Amino acid sequence: METNDLLQRVRRVEIKTRTLTNNIFAGEYHSAFKGRGMSFAEVREYQPGDDVRDIDWNVTARLNRPHIKVFEEERELTVMLMIDVSGSLDFGTRVRSQRELVTEIAATIAFSAIQNNDKIGVIFFSDRIEKFIPPKKGRRHILCIIRELLDFRPQSCRTDVGVGIEYLMRAINKRCISFLLSDFINTPDFSRPLMVATRKHDIVAVRVYDYRMEELPNVGLMRIFDAETGHEQYLDTSSQKLREQHIKWWKSETRKLDEMFKMSRVDNISVRTDGDYVRGLMTLFAKRS
Repeated sequence: METNDLLQRVRRVEIKTRTLTNNIFAGEYHSAFKGRGMSFAEVREYQPGDDVRDIDWNVTARLNRPHIKVFEEERELTVMLMIDVSGSLDFGTRVRSQRELVTEIAATIAFSAIQNNDKIGVIFFSDRIEKFIPPKKGRRHILCIIRELLDFRPQSCRTDVGVGIEYLMRAINKRCISFLLSDFINTPDFSRPLMVATRKHDIVAVRVYDYRMEELPNVGLMRIFDAETGHEQYLDTSSQKLREQHIKWWKSETRKLDEMFKMSRVDNISVRTDGDYVRGLMTLFAKRS
């Protein structure tokens, strides 16, 4: 991709996602993801309605007037984006590809994080770790992440979500909030590493998909290409039985994924490429508040 074109795309993503963050997500993100605890900030004079348990008796005795300790949230968090960069993310039939949707969602989360003075890092994974960006703060860091999201080319086209989760466990020692963004297609079972990781980290799953993954169109003979394996075949989509089998497969895969997230206590949302990811994130944040 040409440098000027890439910079323009980075700028467009920044404008859109920062606007969303400023206008919609400012308070919701803060409420949904709490700090590590409370720390002492100051002492002030007691006011009616204050909790008597917060009275600082030493200061009260010295000044002969009741004073209370004021605490504030230890806000700074580490946020990690675990982003699937496998071949299937290039699929999309209407508004945008799954990869473009992942980019917008990741950028929105990233700007929400830095507005709350949180660090943010990224793990790009396929069936291997493609790139690790250590967590940092600041707008320049976010723009570097967006540039990588737009221009990154993985070495492998395949998917193994478990590889990304296991790397998170090794790379990040302290507890973090980790957003796992993937279509979760063609991946080996990752229930065990997910269960282990949730004991240490707060993991949130965001599933992106295209509506044509749910339902095949009735258009006769269709050429199907698997971007991850390179396998190619023709399907007769005029067959009602074939279309029903596909729907059954999709519902089965969705049910297994939902059950895995429920067992691991992982908050999750699903967003279609032609859907409103803003509403999905708002619902997720509200549920956690």
